[in-house]
This record gives sequence, structure tokens and C-alpha cells, in this order.
Amino acid sequence: MLNKLAQDLNSILKDTAAEALFSQLGHRMYFPNGIIAQSAEAKKKAAKANGTIGMTVINGTPAILPSIKKDMPCIDAGAIVAYTPTAGNIDLRKQWREQIIEKNPLLASKGISLPIVVTGLTAGISYIVNLFCDETKPLLTPAPAWDNYAFIAEAQANANLHQFPLFNNSSFNIAAFEKCMYEEVEKYNTVRLLLNFPQNPSGYSPTHDEVMQICKIIQHIAEQGAKLLIICDDAYFGLNYEDSIEKQSLFAYLADIHENVLAVKIDGPTKEDFVWGFRCGFLTFASKNLSDVHYGALEKKVMGLIRASVSCNPTLSQTLLMRAYADPMHQEQQAFFRKTLERRYCAVKSFVNAHSSSVLTPLPFNSGYFMSFHVAKIDAEDLRKQLLSDKGIGTIAIDNSTLRVAFSSIDEDKIESVYSDIYETAENMEHAHQ
Repeated sequence: MLNKLAQDLNSILKDTAAEALFSQLGHRMYFPNGIIAQSAEAKKKAAKANGTIGMTVINGTPAILPSIKKDMPCIDAGAIVAYTPTAGNIDLRKQWREQIIEKNPLLASKGISLPIVVTGLTAGISYIVNLFCDETKPLLTPAPAWDNYAFIAEAQANANLHQFPLFNNSSFNIAAFEKCMYEEVEKYNTVRLLLNFPQNPSGYSPTHDEVMQICKIIQHIAEQGAKLLIICDDAYFGLNYEDSIEKQSLFAYLADIHENVLAVKIDGPTKEDFVWGFRCGFLTFASKNLSDVHYGALEKKVMGLIRASVSCNPTLSQTLLMRAYADPMHQEQQAFFRKTLERRYCAVKSFVNAHSSSVLTPLPFNSGYFMSFHVAKIDAEDLRKQLLSDKGIGTIAIDNSTLRVAFSSIDEDKIESVYSDIYETAENMEHAHQ
């Protein structure tokens, strides 16, 4: 028997794409009317004393050890150590929504939810996959892919991970994408698709024409009656190094493409603002004809998952972000680091364009933090180990034939030497195997 609160949320979402796409957990999830909800109510009305929340309060202010406060003298104690609301700091959520629209002008006239704060983008992916995927509802994503997708889908949500080849020569593999999308529809009558641009591990972002083709396929399937969940993992959003790349998120095109499409944007400052350890991300919904009431119901479902996992998100990282966004130099400082990444990208691109190998073939890359090699004739894991032991170079073997290199973490003056060692080691290993 479903909890009454879950039934109420499901009733609000009845006949929407979201309700049709929910996993078993998604149908069960709700935000309990327990300590957190009662504390929020008391915060508004308890003028005499608030005995609801488990914090030490002295004269109306959260207690803070001097050993902690001394390093943050300009920030109020409450903004450092107090609990934050389950869905996040409301001012930060509003500001991030404004930023999303500013970066994606197409959204200015479209309805999207207020972003929900999550503990890093990985948590956002985990919440969405668990809400919508299970043993009868698989997740579709390109190959190669970030290994955490498979871990979250298969080990945590008990869902199958289906994949299609990302590339057709130097382009997004539209034919393979379309084929797999229709195979999902034929078997399940629904699609749960996760796309990540700029992509990890390849470092590829689609062109405007490729985005339009992707959207056309999605729209056509929706018009035939199938329900689709499209998850846009925008972890590296905006880190584009070529003019041909589509500048706006796929989410901006899907936000109102059809009532049978539920789009989810998972993004945050982790890479955009270079704050990897802040563990702060955002989760935003959009679908044609959904109202704020619908978005509120989806928010409650996500809040239930937050409450059941981390309870609430870190306060200090949200405080520091708000202060950074108020700094008039923030965007200029951000642009400086982005230019640093672009120079490293250009150095890698120049090197691989000037070198050929019978073992290593660079996958298309034009953005983000990474590039990857397709490894032939030898095993990528063996190459990874050899580079580490012989050259002191760390790389990632995504699978047996894909080696990822994060040029984001390699100083520009080391790129030629590092990549020379990668090519040389691969060639020597091939010769040794002959």
C-alpha cells in the first residue's frame, strides 16, 4: 500500500509523462511530514522558542567553534554551520535558474522548474535514475560513457544499461542513435535516455545540426505516443573550444518539445566555476504543459530521496557560491581559467593532428576536460598500467579499447612530452606483441 503522501503526489502527476515514466521507487517516493517539514513550519511561526531542530543555538544564533569561525570572519555563523533547507538555499536556487536562462536564451519563454540543490551532479544523476529506472525500465546512453552511469543504473537501480556507438567517423552517430531509440520504444513503449555534452570520456559536443537531428527523432517518437525521459548531464556545460558547437544545452530545445517528453537538466558549478570539492549541483525539470504544481510534486519526490540519503546539502558551499556570484570579478576570473583549458585543448589537438599511430586513434573531441583514444591491437588497461609504471603518467582505461586522458590536469608546457610518451609506449607495446 502506497503512503498517502505518495498517492497525493502521484495524483497531481496523473496523466503526465513523469507519472508514466516512474520506476517502482518513483511511484513510492514522497517527502515525509516529519522533523524537517515540521521544523520548516516552526521556523515561520515559533516566535517564542523553536525546539524542533537539532542544532545548538545561543541567543538565537547557531553555535560555532572559534577554531572554525576564525578562518571565515566575514560570514555569519548561520551561513556556515546551520542546516540548509532540503531542496537548497532558495536564493541560490533562484539565481541558478536565472543563470540557466541567461546561458540558454531559448528558455526565456519556456516554463522550467526551480532548480533543486543536490550534493554534486552525481547525486542528481543517482536520484533521477532511481526515480525512473528499475529492472523493467532500462537506461540508454552512448558508448563509450562515464563508468558511473553503469554503476548507478545497474548496481544501484537494478536497471539494464543499453548503449549505442557514439560516433560515426567524426560525427555523432545519428543512425545508431535513431535505431536504438526505436528499439527501446518497440520493447518498452518508453525511453529513458541520458546524454552528456561535453561528453565524458570523449570530450565531444554536437553541432547545431546534430542537435536538431537528435531533437527531430525525439519529437517524432513522442508524437507517436511514447513517453520519453531525456536526462541532460551538463557537467561541463560552456567549456566549448570550437565555433561549430551548439552553444545552448539540449535541455533548452527539449523543454517544451512535446508533452510526452520529460527533460531533466543536471548541472552545477563543479566544472563551470571550478569548485570540484564543493559538491553542489542542481536538478531542473521541464515538460510541455507542466505547471508549477506539477514541478512542486516532482520536487517533493526528489526531496524525499535527499531526506533518505544525505538529509540536506552542505550549507557552506552554497554560501560561498552566493558570495562568489555577487563578486563583480567572478566572470572575468572564470573566463581566465576557461582560456587556460582552451590553450591546453589546442596544444593536444595540434599534437594528435600531427601524429599518426597504428595503435591509437583519437576519438572526436572539441570541448570539456578530456579526450580519448580508441586503442587497437593492445589492451587499453595494459597500456594504462605501462604508462603509469614506465613513464609516471596517469590515464584512465574506460574499457578494453578506450583510454581517456584529462588534458584539464596537464600543464600546457608538459602536453607535448606527455603525449609523445603515450604514443611511444603504445607503439612499443604493439611491437612487443608481434
